[in-house]
Amino acid sequence: MRLLQRIILCFVLFVSTVDAGAQILATTGGEPFDIDSVKRDFSNQPYFGLYKDNYFVFGPSIGPRMTSTNTNVKFQISIAQRLTGATLPWGTYLYLFYSQKCFWNVLENSMPMTDLNFNPGIGLTKPLFAKNRYVGKLTFLIEHESNGRDGLDSRSWNRVALSGHIIVSRNLMVHGKIWAPIIDSGNNKDIVRYCGFYQVGFQAMSNNRRLCGSVTVTPRPGFNFNTVVDLSYRILKRDNQYLFLQFYNGYGEGLLEYNRFHSQLRLGIQIKPKLFSDY
Repeated sequence: MRLLQRIILCFVLFVSTVDAGAQILATTGGEPFDIDSVKRDFSNQPYFGLYKDNYFVFGPSIGPRMTSTNTNVKFQISIAQRLTGATLPWGTYLYLFYSQKCFWNVLENSMPMTDLNFNPGIGLTKPLFAKNRYVGKLTFLIEHESNGRDGLDSRSWNRVALSGHIIVSRNLMVHGKIWAPIIDSGNNKDIVRYCGFYQVGFQAMSNNRRLCGSVTVTPRPGFNFNTVVDLSYRILKRDNQYLFLQFYNGYGEGLLEYNRFHSQLRLGIQIKPKLFSDY
């Protein structure tokens, strides 16, 4: 019972923190893809907004027997801050990005957070318009990712990346990201062998935008893949909170054990950006 109370308390604090960012990207009164409403969203953000999906999920490893070490909480907090007060040349915006992902073994006696990954970045984002409609965006960014440890457990790398997504229709978006890795740690020189050089995927939404599903694939050498499958259902029509199911299969889910295979199914709560998510 104490464990359940701790998990509920942590989740309440998590939602309270992230939901403030969700309000920045609340839906405007117009058509979601209307060029004017999208430009207002980009130009009128005075504070931070959501970047990638924010979530808090719990679940077991798939395959082996469920234990306290292979059943854990995973949560991610991800925000973006626009740094410039005006549009830059070529219709771009300068952003500071920050994502933090944590793996928390709440079933163990001391409830250790076994892996904490920090992912700051800075980049230029250009919204894309065609025929007076918002059709997607491109982002050129420089990002760092590390687990904040030293010694043999230290993991870190840098990436110069180009990411983007294209809205195919009201219900479908395709996305991709390609990066040039700059590996600065002696303990993870082979990280691209497990985390690859690019990722691709798609996200689909129902007409009422309450049901959402996505698949993200990261190819690895030897015709292998890291795969993430997400399924979300918005709990209340006017809220930005979703019941969230995530399946991860492959390597590189966390930095500490980037070279260890994981197949994990977790269920929890998610808070999503407006329109489609970033990956």
